Amino acid sequence: MKNLNRRAVTLAALAAIGLTAACGNGVGNTNASTIDARVDATLNYLYTNYPEARDVSAKSVATLVMPVITEAGFGIGGSYGRGALRIEGTTVDYYSATAANIGLQIGAQQYAHVLFFMTQDSLARFRRNDGWAAGADIEYAFSDVGENLRTDTNNASSPVVAYLFAQAGARIGATLEGIKYTRIIP
Repeated sequence: MKNLNRRAVTLAALAAIGLTAACGNGVGNTNASTIDARVDATLNYLYTNYPEARDVSAKSVATLVMPVITEAGFGIGGSYGRGALRIEGTTVDYYSATAANIGLQIGAQQYAHVLFFMTQDSLARFRRNDGWAAGADIEYAFSDVGENLRTDTNNASSPVVAYLFAQAGARIGATLEGIKYTRIIP
């Protein structure tokens, strides 16, 4: 990637955004009822396929559900999705999740993720910050040999527990580090 100039970076970023928009992740669709329906379907999938997530949910104070995050990259990449923050099962806010990166990468994928806020303090920090970025205070539920997502809900010391699931596409790995969540008004 020598002689990387502003025009090449801009064109690659626009191509990644265009590819992301074409993957059906809700770009351009700000309809709250559509987002809520996707959130319901995502939670149903999570609880059906990973029943231990219900225990995490029962101990959490809020849940941020991002039904579809689409990532695409060819040297320069990005991701985007929309979802909802729920407290006691009721949607209280809508959020977008965006990320951009540069490096050795090629491909595209889609996945869902759910963040369980385990403390009132973690929820308050998330809601009060303009553009909260996922980082070190997240504990990931991890896959065991049987391909089940697991986390120890009794010993979880992190204020946020993340489930990443339903990955599809031709890109290896998914992480939430560097994703910026911003409140939106659909």
